Amino acid sequence: MSRPSDYADTSERIGEGPRAGGAGGGAGSGSGDDITQPKLGPIGWIRWFWRQLTSMRTALFLLLLLALAAVPGSLVPQRSSDPNGVTQYFVDNPDLAPFLDKLQVFDTYSSVWFSAIYLLLFISLIGCILPRTKHHFDAMRAKPPRTPARLSRLAGFTTRDIPHQDEGAAQASAASVIDSARTVLKRARYRTVVFTGSDARTGRETVSVSAERGYLRETGNLVFHASLVGVLAAVAVGGSLGYSGQRVLVEGQTFVNTLLAYDSFNPGRFFSEGELDPYTLTLDSFDATYETESIRAFGQPLDYSAHVSTSEGGNDADSEIKVNDPLKIGGTDVYLLGNGYAPTITVRDPSGAVVYTDSVPFLPQDAALTSLGVIKVPDGLSTQVGLIGFFYPTQAQSDTGAFYSSFPDLEYPVLTLNVYGGDLGLDAGVPTSVYSLDTDTMTQLAGTDSATAALQLQPGQTADLPDGLGTVTFDGVKRFASLDIHHDAAQGWVLVFAILILAGLLTSLFVPRRRVWVKATERADGSVHVEYAGLARGDDPRLAEAVAAIADRHAAALGLEPAEAAAGSGTDPQR
Repeated sequence: MSRPSDYADTSERIGEGPRAGGAGGGAGSGSGDDITQPKLGPIGWIRWFWRQLTSMRTALFLLLLLALAAVPGSLVPQRSSDPNGVTQYFVDNPDLAPFLDKLQVFDTYSSVWFSAIYLLLFISLIGCILPRTKHHFDAMRAKPPRTPARLSRLAGFTTRDIPHQDEGAAQASAASVIDSARTVLKRARYRTVVFTGSDARTGRETVSVSAERGYLRETGNLVFHASLVGVLAAVAVGGSLGYSGQRVLVEGQTFVNTLLAYDSFNPGRFFSEGELDPYTLTLDSFDATYETESIRAFGQPLDYSAHVSTSEGGNDADSEIKVNDPLKIGGTDVYLLGNGYAPTITVRDPSGAVVYTDSVPFLPQDAALTSLGVIKVPDGLSTQVGLIGFFYPTQAQSDTGAFYSSFPDLEYPVLTLNVYGGDLGLDAGVPTSVYSLDTDTMTQLAGTDSATAALQLQPGQTADLPDGLGTVTFDGVKRFASLDIHHDAAQGWVLVFAILILAGLLTSLFVPRRRVWVKATERADGSVHVEYAGLARGDDPRLAEAVAAIADRHAAALGLEPAEAAAGSGTDPQR
């Protein structure tokens, strides 16, 4: 068949060769002319971008990108959940931490780049779901397709022959056979419709039933994606209306749920202070259990328990907070994030008057809870004094003479103190961390870089401060618990959507989408030839088995013995 005369390479295809341009080639005959594609205007580019954004391929890519973007949140501490860890990270990595801070790595989940991926994924999923949902509902309302002319080309093709009955017995017709097949298919939850026609080869009348099932597969797929959007929306709403805060409590201290009582606080965009429900929480005691029998796991934590007393609306109660077992109170979940030791230290002036006393939380530095802490004494002495302390729950000494802790529990507690004198930097009004001491403007009075050795104390002992400044007493050791108080009004919806995601995923994976046809043709000898075949949407290794099972159930419904039905299987319908 010839191509159209204006086809670009017509002359070359028929052997005429390319025509030269200019006067020799007539108007419109220049087959060598380049084909010009239409240019996209602003609306065209917007449509193209929207199609690319709302494609399933883009949605999957954004989902993968979101998972990768969340990785930094698990590699470095986050201000929203572990502000003390962020402070320690800056101390340990003074060069890297400021660079990561500029990239918002310490606020990964509220960063600009994470939010951009989040919003693009949200829009992409909605753009994917809406057209597919409309198409799915249209398909569910439509009738099953007509029966193909040649069922032998489809999967699971098999045949059954219903013999002519003796005179006086009920004769099976093509219509009655198909009515029986339709009943069998409906019991198997197929949607059915009956068609009549004629065989293209024999001209004989045929009756067939077209059946399909498995729309629940696409429904599950849509539920999965819609629930994923629901999770994203619920997390966004919960993050906007909720809040989270952290508080370090030493044994005996009480937390009151007010804004000023938090060590750090991260409100949602639409949070208001009036949403804080009034309640109090007191840390009565903290218990830690460590492995002591297994040599390989010696010193590993087995259990942490924070015993607390709570008061809400006049109702007092005793509760317990464990790892992954939060306390629910006042619309918040109180999680146990960490723990450590808080040495109780008292500083007195030369006359013996107490100028400072407190239980100071020390930050753990290793698994054996070697801890580092800072004590600042701004008033009461002849000069401001700063103490950098190292606490060893079970003090041991290495071959080099350095101290370390060999076990995390209090077996042989020792506190060492490096003493500094000078300006603490508190009078300038600039906020400073309670876990660090700026020694640039201070003079070391006791410790490694001074003539006086570091002070070494055990519980109950007292040592003199250098230069007659006074004394310091190590009164004892308490435990502290780091608590995360979290309020999320949408967490129930997140759970509901998560369950729907799982249900939709399982449904889309295990419900097959199938079409089955049964066609009956009456022969000249009075017998009826029945054909069965199926078609799957996607891979369905059990389709042939399903078609054979339908054929067997249909034969049993017609009263045929299995051997009798199988005997006629595969015969030629033209006979």
